[in-house]
Amino acid sequence: MPIIVNLDVMMAKRKIGLMELAEKMNITPANLSILKNNKAKAIRFSTLEEICKALSCQPADILEWREEEQ
Repeated sequence: MPIIVNLDVMMAKRKIGLMELAEKMNITPANLSILKNNKAKAIRFSTLEEICKALSCQPADILEWREEEQ
């Protein structure tokens, strides 16, 4: 998948665990885990906004585009 979710990297930089972040965002840990493990097919802008608020970061800190390997 050419879009990579670097949520795990940003969580490590901010020293915040999955349960704490899920609580801050009012999202289930299971749904947050799907994002963290790069298994999500889509993300709502409202969810991305909540992540950025909770982690004090920019969307580009979370999402990365990589060219698909041939």
